[in-house]
Amino acid sequence: MNRILIIILLSISINSFGQAERKFIRSGNKLYENKNYTEAENQYRKAIDKNAKSIEAGFNIGNALYKQNKYKEAAEQFKSLSEKTKNKEQLSKIYYNLGNSLFKADQLPESAEAYKNALRNNPKDNDAKFNLSLVQKKMKQKDQQNKDNKNNKDNKDQQNKDKQNKDQQNKDQQNKDQQNKDQQNKNNQNKDQQNKNQQNQQQQGNQGQQPKDQPGQISAGDAERILEALKNDEKAVQIRVQQQKAKEDKDKEAKQRSNPSKNW
Repeated sequence: MNRILIIILLSISINSFGQAERKFIRSGNKLYENKNYTEAENQYRKAIDKNAKSIEAGFNIGNALYKQNKYKEAAEQFKSLSEKTKNKEQLSKIYYNLGNSLFKADQLPESAEAYKNALRNNPKDNDAKFNLSLVQKKMKQKDQQNKDNKNNKDNKDQQNKDKQNKDQQNKDQQNKDQQNKDQQNKNNQNKDQQNKNQQNQQQQGNQGQQPKDQPGQISAGDAERILEALKNDEKAVQIRVQQQKAKEDKDKEAKQRSNPSKNW
């Protein structure tokens, strides 16, 4: 995976590059071997200034960027370089390093496609085959992880929703219980007030109100008057009896006087 290819195009004549271009490329290669990647990049860019079509200098710029962990910039460099040549050997190496850069940039689908292009230009590239299988495996793992994360999120959301529903149900039940309790207290208060009112009415009736006469019954006042009348009648009868007796005694006496006894 970490293999970085340095293209040395020995088959191309030195004269086609020019002395200045070769000087900068050789200088850059020495710096690259000494792991001074920033200065190596600068030397390769100076070579490009001398020959903008230099595949070797452009390729080595991409490698220097990769070593500086500038993976996106390296990928852009290799992608641009792939459009400047039709040489299959060169394209195979360019796409291989493009795949590495995209992999480091966590662009897995694009990385897999780059390795496929490397194999299209060189089917015998075992490193490209290995890296392609590695990327595909990592993509499946990532898809499964995303799926698991989504399921976990859905489960968590459902748990939160269930908890909210349960909390709402508990709250509704508490409100209902409180309403029932308040209603019961209110009913008890009304009942106590009714009992108190009845007691007050009974007390008032016992203290000041006379019971009403029932049909067919004689009131106490009427009974008293009747007794008084009976007493008066009894006295009148006694007087008449006495008067009658006195009259009878008087008549008897008068009769005796008018008929004196012969014995006299």
